[in-house]
Amino acid sequence: MSHLNASDLMSLEQYARERPAFRAKVLGHKKNRQVELGPNATLYFEDDLTIQYQVQEMLRIERIFEAEGIEEELSAYNPLIPDGSNWKATFMLEYPDVAERKVALAQLIGVEDKVWVQVDGHDKVYAIADEDLERDTEEKTSSVHFMRFELDPDMVMALKGGAGLAMGADHENLKVVVSVPDAVRASLVNDLA
Repeated sequence: MSHLNASDLMSLEQYARERPAFRAKVLGHKKNRQVELGPNATLYFEDDLTIQYQVQEMLRIERIFEAEGIEEELSAYNPLIPDGSNWKATFMLEYPDVAERKVALAQLIGVEDKVWVQVDGHDKVYAIADEDLERDTEEKTSSVHFMRFELDPDMVMALKGGAGLAMGADHENLKVVVSVPDAVRASLVNDLA
């Protein structure tokens, strides 16, 4: 699925009834859709289920039930669903301490362009970051970035054939390589056509 329609969503009343079970399902699903690139940096990979949850929550919080408002939410979130040749992720730089966060974000300007994925036997694929808007300033990077990793057909075929997967960052202040666990790798391969 590359996008959600209003018919894929629950009404506010139905969602109120089903939210606890749906939330538990999504949280369990998300466990196999994240990769830590250090103690403060995590890639959260999106798919139709994670985005449906996000839209349902927004509709609930904002009490949106009119067709126009629902379509606005779908238009905002549908671009975050992978479309068969890529992965889409939310990259979070999380520092609980405000002072530490301020220093770290100043040291990580440009990090969003240095995050990568790599299929065994293939070149690194660097993130196409923040296509919706620029999130860096001269003083700091944002704590949230939206990323797309475009894979070529050979990479997709290799992954479907069992090739390993690594992720990392090549920023001067965030140098990391992570071997992606099998459960996460399997979940991400399901996103590929």
